[in-house]
Amino acid sequence: MSNYPLLDLFLTFVWFFLWILWFILLFRVIADIFRDDDLSGWGKAGWTILVCILPFLGVFVYLIARGHSMGERELARAQRQDEQFRAYVRDAAQSPPPSGNGRDHVGELERLASLRKSGDLTEEEYQQAKSKLLTV
Repeated sequence: MSNYPLLDLFLTFVWFFLWILWFILLFRVIADIFRDDDLSGWGKAGWTILVCILPFLGVFVYLIARGHSMGERELARAQRQDEQFRAYVRDAAQSPPPSGNGRDHVGELERLASLRKSGDLTEEEYQQAKSKLLTV
């Protein structure tokens, strides 16, 4: 097709896209093989050898034999990961701030500012307390 350089370029892009798509599919299958807890060690080894030695045939056979549950396993993994994240956020929101006495620095600074404004603290005492609070 040397008479049509634009068509050659288009076909090159199509082949490149299909090549990238093939590698994405290959890596998804390999990742699914190793993430599946129901598959024994020998089963994982067998599928891996089949996919690596005969990649086209191995991937297509894997998709036919076990492809129906790939989405279910991915969904279960995503739900577990989401639940772990939500539990972490709940735990972080309920835990006290990292300051030593259990109060947050912003609240302490507000309290110091109100004491200074009311005249209970001098400017020097306020600065000392503020520097002590911020260095702890």
